[in-house]
Amino acid sequence: MIVMKFGGTSVEDASALCNVAQIVAARRYLKPLVVLSACAGVTNVLIKTAHDAAAGNKKEAMKGFAALQERHNTIAEELLGPESHRAKEVFESDFAELRQLVHGLSILNELTPRALDQIVAHGERWSSRLLSLFLLRERIPAEYVDARTVMITGNEFTKAAPLFDIIQEKAEKILQPLLDEGKIIVTQGFIGATKEGITTTIGRGGSDYSASIFGAVSNADEIQIWTDVDGFLTADPKIVSDARRIKEMTFTEAAELAYFGAKVLHPSTILPAVQKSIPVRVLNSRRPEGEGTLITNTAPAYPGCVVKSVAYKKGITVIGIQSTRMLMAHGFLARVFEVFERYKKSVDVVVTSEVGVSLTVDTEADVEAIEAELARFADVKVEKNKVVFCVVGERMKLTKGVAARVFHALAESGVNVELISQGGSEINLTFVVDESDVEKTVRALHREFFSDNYDEAGLVDEIPE
Repeated sequence: MIVMKFGGTSVEDASALCNVAQIVAARRYLKPLVVLSACAGVTNVLIKTAHDAAAGNKKEAMKGFAALQERHNTIAEELLGPESHRAKEVFESDFAELRQLVHGLSILNELTPRALDQIVAHGERWSSRLLSLFLLRERIPAEYVDARTVMITGNEFTKAAPLFDIIQEKAEKILQPLLDEGKIIVTQGFIGATKEGITTTIGRGGSDYSASIFGAVSNADEIQIWTDVDGFLTADPKIVSDARRIKEMTFTEAAELAYFGAKVLHPSTILPAVQKSIPVRVLNSRRPEGEGTLITNTAPAYPGCVVKSVAYKKGITVIGIQSTRMLMAHGFLARVFEVFERYKKSVDVVVTSEVGVSLTVDTEADVEAIEAELARFADVKVEKNKVVFCVVGERMKLTKGVAARVFHALAESGVNVELISQGGSEINLTFVVDESDVEKTVRALHREFFSDNYDEAGLVDEIPE
């Protein structure tokens, strides 16, 4: 049994959905459970529409819903032909409900997290309804399952925590009998429901996480993440034309790369799969014949591969905090991080010295307020428009001179490194540069670590156009 998750670009229109159906049908013998994201861009429109309604802009909100309904009706007509009425009836009922929500929000002028979840959860339901109906039309035994009947969560709306024990029970009761009957289950990522049946979502990018949870509770043989790239690459192909696909990597490597900017999968995807030792394979729905990247607990140690990949995250703010005393007083760091805790602000990179600490955050939200609080007991310097780079590889911890190679390559390319962190993770070297140096940094590191001997490095020597 496998889980197949398809992202937004893989289900963006009728042609894409037809392609997904062909991919799924070809793997019918593997007993697939299919998890879908909303069609590309739909979630963003739903969020904007919800905010328009709460701001009192009812006309603009209704316009947004009308455009979405027309888009999904058009997909239904192209995909299902004369049978499109079955999908359209569902869409009309859903949009009638959404219009009522808009009316209420425009009166209250308030958008609660619960109301937002109720609105944005529709996108995945629409795409999965379309695919299930198309599979049935093609005489493929598909079964539409509302994820909210299985993915039971807490009531932390917009970022709900899955309740794994209950999900396991629901999966055994609802999903397993269908799989045993040979049905192809079509369900949704990203969405769930409380024990009381109130709709929730598990955060942006949560469809990958949903797929991993479904795989874990169903004891899947493999979890497949179908997207629009061939897998994990050695670097950003928009910058490095000869970036290569990585054949195999470990869960730890994939998690580090995902967290630090490799937009192939959501970092949390890894966790349920790791716990059950279920392999995760990243595949390209536009090239279904490809092998993608296989992620396991123990990937092969290729002799020519010290560094697996280079990832980066833009929009970074560096906050330098220096004690106003000559040496840091007892409790200084605790006071610093208490401030970040109060604002629920995540920190990516931390470097300390005898008299201060420098750290990075990935959004500017609340930075001014945090700076003001820190300034009560420290000298604070804020620098924006920075980039965090992450050089990742399991064999780095066993190889001498990797850091020297990294910084020599950057120096030769005229890149100034502003902050360095290593040791928090044995498989990654993290540093910060200015945003103006992104392309120079990527190219310098790729030249240094990725030779032409791709096979020995566990890389594929050609990425098709």
